[in-house]
Amino acid sequence: MLEIIVAEEFQRLYSELPSHIQKKAEKKEEVFRKNPFHPSLHTEKLEPKGKQVWSFRVDKSYRIAFRFIRGDKVLFLAVEPHHWIYKIHF
Repeated sequence: MLEIIVAEEFQRLYSELPSHIQKKAEKKEEVFRKNPFHPSLHTEKLEPKGKQVWSFRVDKSYRIAFRFIRGDKVLFLAVEPHHWIYKIHF
């Protein structure tokens, strides 16, 4: 199972989410830990592809951006509305 490390920015953004979105994110995180490419997550690599930043779907409105860092470790970078996650420069 994956170990998830969270960036300070992710913690800040997560704390500002409505509680119902936080609950959805927690459920998706459980799925992600078991299989980061589970079809329900819609995991995708973000542009530019050389930055090695990926995202997965919390729901139709929110995504979590992350990086694979070592072996079974993942760094959660941000959680943002779907349209904003593509505008962030990591």
